[in-house]
Amino acid sequence: MSVALISKTQLHEGSTYYAQGGISAVLSKIDSIDQHVEDTMEAGAGLCKEQVVKAVAKDSKKIIEWLLEQGVKFTKNNSGSSEKLHLTKEGGHTHPRIVHAADKTGEAIQESLIDKLKKKINVEIYTHHVAVDLITETINDRSKKKCIGAFILNTKNNIVDTFRAKYIIIATGGANKVYLYTSNPDTSSGDGIAMAYRAGCNISNMEFMQFHPTCLYHPKAKSFLISESLRGEGGKLVLPNGDEFMHKYDSRGVLAPRDIVARAIDSEMKNHGLDYVLLDISHEKSSFIKKRFPNIYKKCLEFNIDITKEAIPVVPATHYTCGGIDIDINARTNISNLYAIGEVAHSGLHGANRMASNSLLECIYFSKKVLKDIEKKNRKKVNEKKDILKNDLNYLTKFKKDNYESVIIKHLWKEIRTLMWDYVGIVRTNERLLKAKIRTSIYKKEIEDFFESKTISSDIIELRNLIYIAEIIIISALSRKESRGLHYNLNFPNSDKAPKDTIININKKNKLKLYQEK
Repeated sequence: MSVALISKTQLHEGSTYYAQGGISAVLSKIDSIDQHVEDTMEAGAGLCKEQVVKAVAKDSKKIIEWLLEQGVKFTKNNSGSSEKLHLTKEGGHTHPRIVHAADKTGEAIQESLIDKLKKKINVEIYTHHVAVDLITETINDRSKKKCIGAFILNTKNNIVDTFRAKYIIIATGGANKVYLYTSNPDTSSGDGIAMAYRAGCNISNMEFMQFHPTCLYHPKAKSFLISESLRGEGGKLVLPNGDEFMHKYDSRGVLAPRDIVARAIDSEMKNHGLDYVLLDISHEKSSFIKKRFPNIYKKCLEFNIDITKEAIPVVPATHYTCGGIDIDINARTNISNLYAIGEVAHSGLHGANRMASNSLLECIYFSKKVLKDIEKKNRKKVNEKKDILKNDLNYLTKFKKDNYESVIIKHLWKEIRTLMWDYVGIVRTNERLLKAKIRTSIYKKEIEDFFESKTISSDIIELRNLIYIAEIIIISALSRKESRGLHYNLNFPNSDKAPKDTIININKKNKLKLYQEK
């Protein structure tokens, strides 16, 4: 079986590469799978799928063992503990269960897997290729769709090509660039979710956008993430006068789940008129800080902040998309032969709020499930279509249009992201959500007209996807008449006793009209 791997920019670029904290797994004698499940379910605020949580937690040890076999160099324990790997603790976890590679875990995992990948002779890698849209056809008397490929823009020559495949896996990450401030790289523009939505996939729980509580506050830092593990190792959240405040919001203090910590910081900043709060670990030994957090220490020094001697100015920023393309336990979407894994997907593991360090675990778990499912399907003979259909040619010709001024895209990009930050942020109201919906409908028409009439580019593709993501988040937020997890609406401050997933589909026009009328 041959594989084509499409990468938007360089192969390593993506949120995984920048993941600092680690990957959660039950390895300690004092820990248990049941406790990992309980912690995850509690953080997920009643919307986790218990079957999925149990399956992932049960497989966590095997996943770590597999990663070690792939050459991932996790930090080992040299403190005399019986545990071979050093385990740390993060928000929401009852016991230390975070396996890490210093404070650059994602990079260590990704680089090891890329090294293995490049040795595979059946894998072709296409860097600087951007997916435009999925190709689908109807099956079963037009009652169901099947994905048969994608239209891909080669950004080196600006030509759109047709890529056909028996199976398509979307692993494009989250949609956090839809907000003005984010810890994510520039590639996180929600491309996979937007494409899947346009193709007819069910999209679930997009109102649950996780804001990481502690990103470095500095005009030149681009919201550099300060890992939650720094709080797990004794870091304190304080006001500029040195007063701690997290005890007022949760008995777990700085190790409360991220949604609680983010709202607490947001509240303190608004109440005191602050631009930031402070994260202080300077009371710990200098040698410990430098060894445990070498990347954070080095990065902060670039901005003249010595974390061994002074506190770090921090603010919340969007960090993780808990909703996404709805998948089952095998990562299948509601479109045949189309899979989704990682942050782009909604598996039910995270519920209304992702617990720290469960995301990398989810990626590996569902990657393995996809492989098994495809191997099972591949035993059956399937007739492939090699030809390019007439509809493909019609689609491709639309991109040979007029040039455009980049200032228009730049302006729209900033307006949408600012709108989402101000109107659809950490704390929401119906009034702001409805105003945001009206504005995004105007932006969407303008951008779709732009997409149809101008020369195709990666900037136009991302802008188009961004406005779809904004619309999906707003519709999802308006439909939830309660506050839960990462979604907090002042008009509905209480939680329902029987929570349900928010599922939207582009084909359900009646649902979209309902919210427009309200």
